[in-house]
Amino acid sequence: MKSCLRLSRRFTLHASLAAGALGTALLTAPLVASAAEEPAAVRFAVPPWPGVTAKSELAATLFEALGYKPRQKELGATIAYQALGENELDAYLAAWLPAQQGMYDTATSGKDSLADLGTNVDGARLGFVVPDYVHAEGYTSGEDLCSKELQEKAGGTIYSIEVGSGTSDLLAEMQENGTYCLDEWNLSETSTSGMFSQAKSTMDRNEWIVFYAWTPHWATIEYDIEFLDDPEDAWGPDGGRSDVRTLASQQFADSHPNATRLLDQLIFTAEEQSEMISGLSYEDRPVEEVAMSWLKDHPAKVKAFLDGVTTRSGEPAWPVVKEKLDLPDA
Repeated sequence: MKSCLRLSRRFTLHASLAAGALGTALLTAPLVASAAEEPAAVRFAVPPWPGVTAKSELAATLFEALGYKPRQKELGATIAYQALGENELDAYLAAWLPAQQGMYDTATSGKDSLADLGTNVDGARLGFVVPDYVHAEGYTSGEDLCSKELQEKAGGTIYSIEVGSGTSDLLAEMQENGTYCLDEWNLSETSTSGMFSQAKSTMDRNEWIVFYAWTPHWATIEYDIEFLDDPEDAWGPDGGRSDVRTLASQQFADSHPNATRLLDQLIFTAEEQSEMISGLSYEDRPVEEVAMSWLKDHPAKVKAFLDGVTTRSGEPAWPVVKEKLDLPDA
């Protein structure tokens, strides 16, 4: 489903406040059913991005240890919103705002179908990047994309990820409005892997390139790149700082208060998620191994995730998960 709404450049304060109020209500309201009475299935919508793949696998591992039956469905972001709204899937850990603002608005407009559980990554950011040697030449801001020298040396092309990602719509709006002279550039939209492959081969030759990137991501660890400043907040408030939010279908949140509490408490730093992404995409380790390694390396955070959560049989979650997954002491 292609969003026909133009993406907003700013995440609405009222939407953020409403989401926070909803999340608080979910955690403070008395549980209307015990965990044992909750349906066992937890169905994750998982776009083909390494960060959400790793997070979803980690969450599924915890839910399975608690007695639930998690399932993961790989599909694009636009379809994920539609599936959540129609109660065909239950949870989505990759609501990047404002990059997906149009999808978010379409899914929530005039409806009470989604529960916004708040951000699950602290320190997320997206925007244009350049190699550090280009940055050192003084090209440090989105405004520098108007430079004819930069346009010429970078081949007049900005590289980005696949159409339908949300980013594609945002970049189309920038081009239409001439933001940062983007109407003077060609836009190459390919797969995520194709974009980073192009970036690596270009940087290996010490040539100039401008491309789209974000953190958390392994590229911010493995590549010597710098974000361009965003004085117009074209990528969102505070120069491209973003929310990566956890969404659940409202029906799931109402019928799974225990599971929803766990989803609400899954919060990572950008660096932590970048490490997971690096293990999955750059080191090419199996996602199950990456998720389990993270759990074993961060027992205190796992214990915090499980605060107030029970197994489906009603036992406190942390001791059971610790034993089942053979985690060290927190």
